[in-house]
Amino acid sequence: MHQRLPDWIKRGIIDTEKTRFVRQILKKHNLNTVCDSARCPNKGECYAKNTATFMILGKNCTRNCQFCSVDTNIPELVNLEEPYLVAKAIKELELKYAVITSVTRDDLPDGGAEYFANTIREIKKLTPEVKIEVLTPDFQGNKLAIDKVIQAKPDVFNHNIETIKRLYPIARPQANYEQSLEFLSYIKNKCPELYTKSGLMIGLGETYEEITELLGDLKKYNCDIVTIGQYIQPTRNHLKVEKYYTPQEFENLKHDAIKIGIKFSVSSPLARSSYKAAEVMNT
Repeated sequence: MHQRLPDWIKRGIIDTEKTRFVRQILKKHNLNTVCDSARCPNKGECYAKNTATFMILGKNCTRNCQFCSVDTNIPELVNLEEPYLVAKAIKELELKYAVITSVTRDDLPDGGAEYFANTIREIKKLTPEVKIEVLTPDFQGNKLAIDKVIQAKPDVFNHNIETIKRLYPIARPQANYEQSLEFLSYIKNKCPELYTKSGLMIGLGETYEEITELLGDLKKYNCDIVTIGQYIQPTRNHLKVEKYYTPQEFENLKHDAIKIGIKFSVSSPLARSSYKAAEVMNT
C-alpha cells in the first residue's frame, strides 16, 4: 500500500526564461546535474535562481543504493575537459555559490578525487570570487583522496551520512556508517577552518530517537552543517516511504540539531543536500 503524497511535499512546475537559460547552458557544455539525475523536487526553484548542482564523472554510478534514482551501470569514460566546462558554465550563469557532486566511482583508483580537485581549481581560475561546496562520495575511506580535495581549498566539504546506522544494510549496502563519520572527522582534523557538512533523509522507518542519536554522532565527529529532508520514493522499485514527517516535526528536528551543537541546520520536507546552501553560508 503506497501512501498518498501530502500537500506539503508537492511542488508546482516552475518554467521561466531563467530555468530555460540554465538548461541551455547545461546542454551546450554537455553537463550533468544531480537536479535531473536524482529527480530533485526543488529543480525548478533552483534553476529559476540561476543555480544547479553540477554532477561530474558521468551519469552512471558504481553503487546501487536503494533510495537513489541515479542510474547504476557501467561507468562512462571520464571527460578530461569537464572541470573546465563546469567552470565555464558557472561563469556564464554568474553564480556566486557553486555545488559540485558526482556519482560514486569505485572503479577509479582515487574515487574521482582528482577530478573534484581539478574542477575546484578551474572554477577558482575563471571566477575566484565564487564560493565552492563539494559533495563527495566516501572514496572508500581513502585519506589520500580526501587530501587531494582539501588541498584544492573548497569552502564547504559535504559528505552525506544519508540514514541511521540500523538502516545501512537496506539503504546503503555498499557503504559504511562509521566510515562516513570518520570521513567527516578526518576533514575537520586536517583542516579545522573548512566547514564540514552532511545530509540525511528521513521516512525510511527510523525512530525520532534514532535521528537525534545520528545528529549526536555528527556533532561528536565535528560536523558543522546538517540538512534533513523527507525521503520520497523515486520509483516503485526503490524503498517505500514508511512515514511522511510533518513540517512541524522538521522544525523540531532543526531545533534539536542546534541544541545538540550543530552550527547550522536546514530541516524541511523538501530540503536536500545543496538546497539553500548559499543562504546557510551567508547567515
